[in-house]
Parts: sequence; structure tokens; C-alpha cells
Amino acid sequence: MKKLVGLAAVLTLASSLSAFAFEPAKTECIAPAAPGGGWDFTCRQVGKTLQDLKLVPGSMQVTNVAGGGGGVAYAEVVSKRDADNELIVAASSATATRLAQGAFPGNTMDQVRWIGSVGADYGIIAVAKDSPVNTLPELMDMIKKDPSAVSVAGGSAVGGWDHLKVLIAANKAGVEDVRQVKYVAFDGGGEAVTQLLAGSVQAFTGDASEAKGFVDSGDIKVIAVLAPERLEGDFASFPTAKEQGIDVIGANWRGFYAPGSMSDDAYAYWVDAIGKVYASDEWKGIMAANGLAPLDLQGDEFQAFVKESIDSITNLSKQIGIVK
Repeated sequence: MKKLVGLAAVLTLASSLSAFAFEPAKTECIAPAAPGGGWDFTCRQVGKTLQDLKLVPGSMQVTNVAGGGGGVAYAEVVSKRDADNELIVAASSATATRLAQGAFPGNTMDQVRWIGSVGADYGIIAVAKDSPVNTLPELMDMIKKDPSAVSVAGGSAVGGWDHLKVLIAANKAGVEDVRQVKYVAFDGGGEAVTQLLAGSVQAFTGDASEAKGFVDSGDIKVIAVLAPERLEGDFASFPTAKEQGIDVIGANWRGFYAPGSMSDDAYAYWVDAIGKVYASDEWKGIMAANGLAPLDLQGDEFQAFVKESIDSITNLSKQIGIVK
């Protein structure tokens, strides 16, 4: 009986792969930050789903390549792994932000191939569980009173998406010069929250998915969700910034890019695989449990979406004074 079950599994995998001229022998996902952040979450959860749905052979290797707000990984893929057909890389609004601001020296979005999205992750602003701050207006009042006394940690580089979110919130809250907001960058949201719990910083700006574990453990207190309305599931009890009188929305899309010289057959395989993950009941459950909102884009549609994201972030960065 066990042999029959094993044979059925092999046949299922073979049939799912045989529709494509490309069949990977092994697969890898690069998370461009330290373990515990949003990119790490994206690689590991999608990798597990790909494995469970038998869309890849065996298990997907996850490699953490931290540094430069994703720039180290981007440069490595472009310069050293440009034709790797078995590799995908986690990306998000943070990736688009760095590209928009020219923060990956010599690198542009057309040096890689954009595969597809797996959802949108709304931003949050949080404090440690024992913090006297309970609302977003309270935190913003502290910043207005003495910007140097409040450090806000995030998992993106200075000028990155986590930084932009808190600057936009500060701008909406009436902080006159948002450039005075003290932002401290770390390699991933997990490391940023660790510094919050250690008391090194007073607040955290990140995304719902990367904060989920710390919310469940009760270590952090979410004081604002940057969504148009309250999220469902485990985040339903947390107020939006909008309902506290600070009308700001910060949605971080999550998806993947691939090496620029990946073959068309391999690219078609990955676009199909990520599309199947998104459509699966298993992924719908993961989205609901981690506060991810719908965003279903693959192939050319996703490529166009990323370009639009980069263009809009470029304009926003100019308005705030991050780029000239």
C-alpha cells in the first residue's frame, strides 16, 4: 500500500512538471534579509506550499542573503546567477522602493524577470508590550515634542518602504519636518522587533505578516494598522491609523523575481507554479492567518505592476525629499 501511495505521489509530481519543457532538479529561494522578516516569511511559506502541492521536486532551499535593504542579493543574482533557472527571489514594495531611489547602484528592474505576487501585506506601527504609548496619535505627539527622543526601527534600509511608511504617517499627523523622524534600519523585521523588545528603540514600523509571531506571543502592542479598514482574523482587534484620525494606507505587496537570463521555459514554469500557489486553499489559509490581502498578478501583469510601483514611489520620494 505504501508503495502505491509513493508511486501516486511521483506520478502526480511528474504530471505537474511534464506540462513544461523545463523541469527543475532542485529549487532555491533567496530571502534578501536575515531570518524572521517578511522576505524570509515569503520564501518559507511559499516554499512549503510549493512542496505540499508537489509543484517542485522535494523541498525548496531557503537562503538568507542580508544587506543593503535587498541590494546585496539583487547584485549577486544579476552578476553571478543571471542564468540560474532553479532560483527565485522574494521581493516586495521594499524592493521597488530601493530601485525607485537608485539605492541598488547600477541595477534596474529590467535586469531581472518579475514572476508574480502572492498577496499584499498591510503595514503596522507597534510598540513593546510594556510601553506607555497606546495609540498612534500619542506616538506622533512624542515625536512632535522631541524627535530625537523617539527612535523607530524597521527592517528596510534608510529611505526604504518601512521608513517611508512612518514618514507618511508623520506627515499626515502634522509633523512639520518628517526628515527629523529618527529611523533605525535593521536587516529584516525580526531583528528590528528584537531591538524594540530590548528597549533600544521606542517603536517598530513593519508589516503584519512579519509581526504575527510577536503579536501571538504578546511581546508587542500594535497601535496602528495602515489599512483602509480593520483586517480580518487575528488582527481584527487592532485599530487602523485612519480611525485614529491619521489617514494613511501602507500596503506592501509580496512576490518574486527571477534571474534576468532565465530561459523562457523556466520562467513559464515559475509563473505557473506561483499562480497555482496563490489559487490554492492552503495559501488562502496562510493569507488569512497572517493578515495578507488579495493581490493576484503573474507574468506580464506583474511586470507592469512593479514598474508602476517604482514610478509612484519615485514621485513620493521626491515629495518627501529623499531623492532629488
